[in-house]
Amino acid sequence: MTCQEMILSNDFLDIIVDYDVIEDILGSADVEYCYHEIDAGYSVANVRRSQVAPVSIGYYGYSTIPKLYGLMQVGEETFDASPLSAMGNIRVQNPPLALQGSGVIMGFIDTGIRYQEDVFRREDGSTRIVSIWDQTIQTGEPPAGFQYGTEYRRADIDNALASENPAEIVPTTDVIGHGTRIASAAAGSLLNQGLNFRGAAPLADIAVVKLKGAKEYLRDYYLIDDQAVAFQENDIMEAVKYLQQMAVAFERPVVIVLGLGTNMGSHDGTSALDSYLNTVAGRRSRAVVVGGGNEGDKEHHYEHSMPSNVEIRVEKPMRGFCAELWGSLPDVYSIAIRSPGGEVTPVIDFRNGIDRRINFIFERTKIQISSVVVDKDSGDPMIFIRFADPTPGIWTVSVTSSARRMRGKGLYHMWLPIEAFLEGSVTFLTPSPDVTLTEPANASQVITISAYNSYTDSWYAPSGRGFTRNGSIKPDLAAPGVGVSTALGDTDGSCMAAALAAGCVAQFLEWAVVDGNAYAVDSRGTKSYLIQGADRPDNVVYPDRQWGYGRININGTFETLARL
Repeated sequence: MTCQEMILSNDFLDIIVDYDVIEDILGSADVEYCYHEIDAGYSVANVRRSQVAPVSIGYYGYSTIPKLYGLMQVGEETFDASPLSAMGNIRVQNPPLALQGSGVIMGFIDTGIRYQEDVFRREDGSTRIVSIWDQTIQTGEPPAGFQYGTEYRRADIDNALASENPAEIVPTTDVIGHGTRIASAAAGSLLNQGLNFRGAAPLADIAVVKLKGAKEYLRDYYLIDDQAVAFQENDIMEAVKYLQQMAVAFERPVVIVLGLGTNMGSHDGTSALDSYLNTVAGRRSRAVVVGGGNEGDKEHHYEHSMPSNVEIRVEKPMRGFCAELWGSLPDVYSIAIRSPGGEVTPVIDFRNGIDRRINFIFERTKIQISSVVVDKDSGDPMIFIRFADPTPGIWTVSVTSSARRMRGKGLYHMWLPIEAFLEGSVTFLTPSPDVTLTEPANASQVITISAYNSYTDSWYAPSGRGFTRNGSIKPDLAAPGVGVSTALGDTDGSCMAAALAAGCVAQFLEWAVVDGNAYAVDSRGTKSYLIQGADRPDNVVYPDRQWGYGRININGTFETLARL
């Protein structure tokens, strides 16, 4: 089989590695596999599943198994400029600054784009899209240096738009609409045709990666709802590599926008995707903007110190769900599980770091428990619990120390899957709304955006809240995320806040890099400039778990620069 076939096939296991351990994983020279580099020391191995151990944290480690990411959207075809005005965006679009993202490429990693929409065209009808990499189509040529999908360049899209049947020439589209909404809010414009619509950076060029769906074996492992849209961590990393390279190929600044999220991971900015985004964000003329997710009010986070009992309510019969417990050094952790029917497991000690499987006698539920004594990326202990066919009712996880006495404070956090990954309601009885930013919003160098309602100047309740698990400041800024106008109608969610904020970032990079005022700026520097100009009402102490360093105001940033 070719590497492309292995990358796409459900018969092949995907493994993320940041050092050469493939021989250790294979255990035999006869195993069929493909191995390719991403960037920044990260690589992916695709290994025939029938020739190696089944997917398991106990065998492969936590960080090597790709996490799955879902959509962060909650969606009158009208246009309202209020969210843009609240950010000072329209004032900066107009003279004297007249910054509309010209010379900047905005890259979107999502469900694709409906390239035929007028909001993505120039005055002459030609496209503003420089390229689309559709990871789901294998009939054309992939981008240079990549082994799957099909790349469509600007010329291909213009030829398609000039034809009677564009889909015959460029067959990619956005069936779901999530990516189209984000791209149009961030960079769409119909002003040139006399229609009342504009995005936050209406003259920016656009690049798009349409992600392929997660493989079935990973959906099965994580017990993801069959109807849920889910993408793999390694495919997202490949997409980031593709977009960030455009800064060199086109000699222009690039803004990468991510409206995806997951509750899987350490929530401290150390995952493979977090680390890679930090690397990219530190490169000149790049910026990475990430939405903080919509998990703030979903009751999917729990925080406490051991010993304690964690109660999880399962509303109805379902395929199952997974939960992750992240502890703190130097403590070691044990758990016992009580079913709704009263069956109780023995206390399970994880100091040996092995997988455990539990079949309840009087219930259909099967539980698989994996542990990592020291996670390779975060350095902290982690327990992964997989509930298959859980009985509806209250499940209790008793968390205690494996040592004779606690060595530290005994603090731990638990997360349930994002709402989109669940078939029905699964919640903690005593949840915490804090530390609910989805990954990769906890990455330190990216610009993390929470959402608020610009019509009422109030907090958007579903928006994820900080800080990170280890207390680092996140989110960085808040942006409007309610009633945001897109090419497909008004939409709410943190992805919309990220899109609008990314448009402001494009405006700043036009001034800084394209106009030569601060040509070496990176994502961290851009973030600092935006923080300087943010609106900070007096009734909040900053940085704040909800608002970060304040509400983004790009006009305020330039007013601050004018005073320096």
